[in-house]
Amino acid sequence: MEIPLKIAFHGVDTSAAVETRIREKVAKLEHFFDRITGCRVTVERIHRATNNLSTKDQPFHVSVVLEVPGAELVAGRDPKDPVSQKGHQDVNAAIADTFAAIGRQLKSYAERRRSKRATERRAEKLNAAELEL
Repeated sequence: MEIPLKIAFHGVDTSAAVETRIREKVAKLEHFFDRITGCRVTVERIHRATNNLSTKDQPFHVSVVLEVPGAELVAGRDPKDPVSQKGHQDVNAAIADTFAAIGRQLKSYAERRRSKRATERRAEKLNAAELEL
């Protein structure tokens, strides 16, 4: 299934290589849960006027919003917290970290959903058995 994907770049030049990498990462998310209804990815560099770094020296901030049935999963670190952005001078590192986080959230969501369905099925079987008695 093709996931509807929107990629936005803010304060960063659009890059075909980065878009391709993001599309690969999104495609891998389908292995965890195949009912993703939408995905929005933002790649940006925040220019902070409070320091003397140019925009090019700022870390990358990547955020991912996944739409799944009954929920919206969000991953991204606080762009104003320098500790959370440590190591994100390379866009590929920022993409890898963010997609690892959203992957963990998606796995957890899929497991909770499977567990809930199994519990509902057991309850339905018990109700059906009670009605037969």
